[in-house]
Amino acid sequence: MRRAGVCPVVAAQLVAVFSTLSFVRASAFIACTGLDPRPDDSGNSGGRRRLSKHGPPLLRCLLYNAGMAAANSKIFKPVYTQLRARGLQTTEAIVILARKLARIAFALYRSGGSLRCSKTC
Repeated sequence: MRRAGVCPVVAAQLVAVFSTLSFVRASAFIACTGLDPRPDDSGNSGGRRRLSKHGPPLLRCLLYNAGMAAANSKIFKPVYTQLRARGLQTTEAIVILARKLARIAFALYRSGGSLRCSKTC
C-alpha cells in the first residue's frame, strides 16, 4: 500500500530550507519555493499566470516530484481527479498538489511534528 508522504530526500531538503530561512506564514514559504502564480498583467490587458520560479530550483523540482507521487496515492488521488475534471492540465494539477504538500510540511514544521517518510522515494 502506498501512503502519501515525502521521501527522505524531499524531507531533508525541506528541513534544510526551514533551518536556514524563517517564514511567518505558509504563503511566504510557498513564495520562496517559486510555486506561487504571478500575473503578467499590463494596463487593461490580462496575461497568463505563470510560476514565479523564485527560490531554490532543487526544492521546486523535488516538491513537483512529490506532487506527482501524491497524485497516485490513495489520499490525494481524489483531489487530483477533481482538479483534472475542472479542466486543469496535468502540470497545473500536480503543481497544486505540490503546493498542498508544501503547506502540510510547513504546518508540521511549525507545530513540531515529524514528516512521515514513505518506504520508497
